[in-house]
Amino acid sequence: MVDGTGGSIRHSVVAEPASGDTLLAGYAADGGFTDGYRIDVVGDVDLERFVAAFYTTPLFRLERFVLALIGKASTDAQVAALARGEADVFAAWTVEGRRGDELLMCDFQGRTRSWFKAEPAPDGGTRLRFGSAIVPERGADGRKRLGGVFRALLGFHRLYSIALLGAAARRLRWRKTKRTMVGDVGFEPTTR
Repeated sequence: MVDGTGGSIRHSVVAEPASGDTLLAGYAADGGFTDGYRIDVVGDVDLERFVAAFYTTPLFRLERFVLALIGKASTDAQVAALARGEADVFAAWTVEGRRGDELLMCDFQGRTRSWFKAEPAPDGGTRLRFGSAIVPERGADGRKRLGGVFRALLGFHRLYSIALLGAAARRLRWRKTKRTMVGDVGFEPTTR
């Protein structure tokens, strides 16, 4: 449900690694690459609304289009089911972990993770967090490596992560003002 206060952006996206008690943290300890970003929004935004907003932004819809070209199509109904905790598969990902205010997704190749968390912000409102992990491969010598392709794309990955989180926050803000639109994924009209 949308409360009457959720969704206005208070700050811009900030890089902030996931803390040691999150679902994502273990990947850094195991030699993988991890990153994390956060943005604060006004009002109460739960994990369901955050995930629904994230995966239905115009920017992420482009990624969903590309995934459909390789046989990993998805629908908004699948997004809604994932966000509500009723599905464990979405497009190219499966749920690896879910607890309270966190969701960790694993890609179909097992190499990357996407992490979401919605928590109270220190100054009120909600802090939305998004992060990723890249799981290293073992080389012939037994050492763990990310691989050249992943290293080459890290700059793009960082910019894309920031853009995705910002787009989700903007979508939540827009839906706050347009919350009477019935049928929009993850956003129900208020009944006041």
